[in-house]
Amino acid sequence: MGGFKATLINEIEKLYKKKKIIVAAALALIFIIVGQLATIALRNGFGVRTVGSMEFPILVLSVVANTIIPLFAALITIDSFSGEFSQNTMKISLTRPVTRFKFFTAKLTAIILFVFLNLMFVMVFSVLAGLIFNSNTLTAYGIIRIFISYIVTIFPMIILVMMIIFFSNLINSGIGVFFLSIIVFLGFKVLGILFSDYSGIFFTSMLDWYNLWIMSVFPFIKILREFLLLCSYGIILFTGGFYLFDKKNF
Repeated sequence: MGGFKATLINEIEKLYKKKKIIVAAALALIFIIVGQLATIALRNGFGVRTVGSMEFPILVLSVVANTIIPLFAALITIDSFSGEFSQNTMKISLTRPVTRFKFFTAKLTAIILFVFLNLMFVMVFSVLAGLIFNSNTLTAYGIIRIFISYIVTIFPMIILVMMIIFFSNLINSGIGVFFLSIIVFLGFKVLGILFSDYSGIFFTSMLDWYNLWIMSVFPFIKILREFLLLCSYGIILFTGGFYLFDKKNF
């Protein structure tokens, strides 16, 4: 366990030093500010009824969960695997007294923490933006709905990260992994639209599964079905990604 902890701390430090994290946070903050200003302009300038302070963070989540966070999760994941492969720094990291399984798991955990912190960052600032400009709709129930929505979104994000890790160990080129990830991501999105009856089997459609958690009538069976499907994706991608990583010669 000590080897895993030390490796995890080292991977977190490496991610912390990457400028992509700052850029991701800045873009998310800019989006929140612009979104809130647009909401105010529509309400005051045109008299259009807009979302309240409790609905605004959910609206922000629906956008960033399908754009900014997946994009930067992909960039960070590619840097952590393909980037280190090409720079031959992976070999140095593996000289530490830690198994490849622990090393692989530590990298995955560090990336998941990055995604989770991004979600929490967006949640906090979107809630604050909503409260500053429209505090009348603040309720404890609304806060709980927002918190649950952001927390459960981490699960499909983990599957996305695992998919990119799998591609990173399958293809040596970081650029190739990036474009392949985009093609697969958009491909699943398009297939989900064209075959709406079967959209539930594509993990990209589950980026919005937080909507199930905040419905007035809790759809337990549907949530359980999608959770088991996410687990299946996770097992397959984790096993495949580690198998390819373990077979690499450094």
